[in-house]
Amino acid sequence: MQIVTTEKTNRRPLFDPPIVRRAILDSVLKLHPRHQWRNPVMFTVFIGSLITAALFIQALLSKGEEPAGFILAVSVWLWFTVLFSNFAEAMAEGRGRAQADALRKARRDILAKKLSAPSRDAAVTPVPSANLRTGDVVLVEAGEFVPGDGEVIEGVASVDESAITGESAPVIRESGGDRSAVTGGTRVLSDWLVIRITANPGESFLDRMISMVEGAKRQKTPNEIALNILLAALTIIFLIVCATLLPYSIYSVKAAGLGKVVSITVLVALFVCLAPTTIGALLSAIGIAGMDRLIQANCIAMSGRAVEAAGDVDVLLLDKTGTITLGNRQATEFLPAHGVRMENLADAAQLASLADETPEGRSIVVLAKEKYGLRGRDIQQLGATFVPFTAQTRMSGVNLNGRTIRKGASDAVEAHVHRLGGAFPDDILRIVHAVARDGATPLVVSDGAKVLGVIRLKDVVKGGIRERFLELRRMGIKTVMITGDNPLTAAAIAAEAGVDDFLAEATPEAKLKYIREAQAGGRMVAMTGDGTNDAPALAQADVAVAMHTGTQAAKEAGNIIDLDSNPTKLIEIVSIGKQLLMTRGSLTTFSIANDVAKYFAIIPAAFAGTYPALNALNIMGLATPQSAILSAVIFNALIIVFLIPLALRGVKYRPVGAASILKMNLLVYGVGGLIVPFVGIKLIDLTLVALRLV
Repeated sequence: MQIVTTEKTNRRPLFDPPIVRRAILDSVLKLHPRHQWRNPVMFTVFIGSLITAALFIQALLSKGEEPAGFILAVSVWLWFTVLFSNFAEAMAEGRGRAQADALRKARRDILAKKLSAPSRDAAVTPVPSANLRTGDVVLVEAGEFVPGDGEVIEGVASVDESAITGESAPVIRESGGDRSAVTGGTRVLSDWLVIRITANPGESFLDRMISMVEGAKRQKTPNEIALNILLAALTIIFLIVCATLLPYSIYSVKAAGLGKVVSITVLVALFVCLAPTTIGALLSAIGIAGMDRLIQANCIAMSGRAVEAAGDVDVLLLDKTGTITLGNRQATEFLPAHGVRMENLADAAQLASLADETPEGRSIVVLAKEKYGLRGRDIQQLGATFVPFTAQTRMSGVNLNGRTIRKGASDAVEAHVHRLGGAFPDDILRIVHAVARDGATPLVVSDGAKVLGVIRLKDVVKGGIRERFLELRRMGIKTVMITGDNPLTAAAIAAEAGVDDFLAEATPEAKLKYIREAQAGGRMVAMTGDGTNDAPALAQADVAVAMHTGTQAAKEAGNIIDLDSNPTKLIEIVSIGKQLLMTRGSLTTFSIANDVAKYFAIIPAAFAGTYPALNALNIMGLATPQSAILSAVIFNALIIVFLIPLALRGVKYRPVGAASILKMNLLVYGVGGLIVPFVGIKLIDLTLVALRLV
């Protein structure tokens, strides 16, 4: 089986016409000062646009500091710079808003059947779904919509969750276990469910999804906040520098008798070109687009921090069953203890598995039937009591006519036998070790205090998973397999799958301990889970991916919800997080390198009138000071437009080491950021001269 990406194939095009039209309108609406104030870098450009617009009006009404046409051209391109920044953010928000609109269609005001007691036979009172509160119990029958988030406490039914997950195949929801959670707005297709409501109106999972996917309500991540502070500091420095240049120029002209005083229009243009406007204009769009890529992968982040943390993850905890292996271990052999007949072992193993609906349990019943002709018996007619498997006991079995038949992990059965006064035979230990060394799972069967033998369960490692782990290793991420198997079996599967480490005989306490120890060592830990017993570890992990089909406890503990409930999605989430950080870093490098190049274009032009000797620095051979300034301002605006697709799509991430990424970043975006402005500004200068605009 080949591992394939779970990302949706029907994703929207990068520039979807309806989103583009809405973004154009929003880019104008975002000119409101209250919105501009949120981005300090672009707020200063906004103020500069207002100043140059005022100077243009002054030039029309009276003598201006510069020709009116020049001031108008500078002002227009400054306004375009602000609009292009707004457009980038609006495009990113629009993609999330489209997803939110689709989700809103799933939110319905319906008449719920509220029950007076947690039983299907209880009295029913029709109430609007908006009036339901946490703890209320409702009945939902075939063809009806689930009125709110909840957990199934009685019944089993198939449920259509396509409105939430985008998948058309119905899923089974039933009471107990890890498939009991239901989401408001989904529809029951068959049978009936008694559901206990777990969220008040406005606090449902659907409401949180809508809030998170709308870019306008996105919380900034710590890394993004830190970068905003850095950009604001750089902006203040350049603002102070440019502000002090005017009195210095006045002094030079009056005291030294040099050329002419530099104009405010030129100083505003200088400031805009030297400030980190490129990354300032795109920073918000990068963060929103990162959230959008997660949505396209059918995941919902409960916070922007979770997406960013995914990019810093260096330890990845993955369940063995269903993630690394196919999840349907099959019984392939019965291995009896010395002096025990094969038929007796097969009979006891089948009895212990009659009520076990797991693939492993069913395969044991089938193996006993096919090899030894043992027909399946009805455990209810036998008057037997089934003992379910738990993460703590790591055993299951049956109590029948005074017999206590158990099957489970070797150490768990050994402790059980010792409690009953029995002994654990040495030959069974040898069989257990031999099976485990082969990469199979040994289940020991006992009848009372007597050990009968071992069942061999064969795991099948997913095709392509080894290559995925190799990619993660190249990223610098340590992969850890979590399994309830004994250490020998775990080691064999770990070696076959190619993981770096494993946690065998894992209990909820052991998972939590492992995560805390890794974090104490300065590691960032990610894990996935779906059961209530995963909740403590999920709450502790830095990136906690909860399955949408899992329990309410798991979903509340996680900070990312996987709507596809695919445990391997964690690998993709880490890649998306790293892509977000790389995109932000790459465009920041490009922006700073850009400023260095623009310095050589605009400084000589801005002060050539005051200090003619500065013309020697006009290494680009720009036609006139006005042409140089206008070319730099136009380039500063247009480069934002050309970088919008990169900000929305993200820089492609390759699983290589940090040193290689840094080298590539400096080479492509650092050197590229130095070269592109020289070429771009010169071409614009030639165009302006050819069109006789300067």
